[in-house]
Amino acid sequence: MTDDRLDAAFMALADPTRRAIVARLAQGDATVTELAEPFSVSMPAISKHLKVLERSGLITRSRQAQTRPCHLEREPLDAAIDWIEASRQLWNARFDKLEAHLRAVQSTPPEKGTSR
Repeated sequence: MTDDRLDAAFMALADPTRRAIVARLAQGDATVTELAEPFSVSMPAISKHLKVLERSGLITRSRQAQTRPCHLEREPLDAAIDWIEASRQLWNARFDKLEAHLRAVQSTPPEKGTSR
C-alpha cells in the first residue's frame, strides 16, 4: 500500500462517525440506510462520510436492485495495522534500549568528587 493510501485510511478513520461505520461494516455488509440509522445526521452527511471511506479504499459500494450495500475492504485495514505494529515494535525496542541504558547509569557508582 502506498503512503498516500495509508494516509487516506488514517484520515478517514480519524472521524468518530466513520470509525463507527467501519465497526458496523466489520459485522457484515449494510445498506446506506442501515448505516445511517444510529446517527442523528442527514443522509447527505452519511453519504459524504461514505464517500471519504470509499475514496480511502476502506469500503466499496455495489448496486443490488434498489439498494447500495457497502462492504468493508480488509486490505487497507491490514496495511494500517501492519504500520501500527511496525511502529510499536520500533518504539518498544527504543524504550527497551533506554531502560537498559538508565539501569546501567544508575548501577554505576558515581566517580569520586561528583554528585548525582
